[in-house]
Amino acid sequence: MARVVVDVMLKPEILDPQGRAVMGALGRLGLTGVTSVRQGKRFELEIDAEIDEDLSERLHEIAGSLLSNPVIEDYEIYEEGEEVEEDGCDCGECACEPDAVLDIEAPAERA
Repeated sequence: MARVVVDVMLKPEILDPQGRAVMGALGRLGLTGVTSVRQGKRFELEIDAEIDEDLSERLHEIAGSLLSNPVIEDYEIYEEGEEVEEDGCDCGECACEPDAVLDIEAPAERA
């Protein structure tokens, strides 16, 4: 089973009033040095299938039409890697390292 994550963020040129409000609150709570805060959304999809080109294309369609507003938001899709023991493993593949992610490439016609 794969866990696919879709992170949705406002485009850089779009003002982020919620991020600005959080930034102001952080200062009032005594946390200094924060220069920017951007608010976003995270969707986690548990998928019981191998992520092939067809599924990748479908995921990008869903992310671009249902999970995000393409006029004001960008999205990034990736598959979370499997967590392993604290010692790690010796297979040499990044997906076996804790907190590793595998990017899910956009279909060629979208890139």
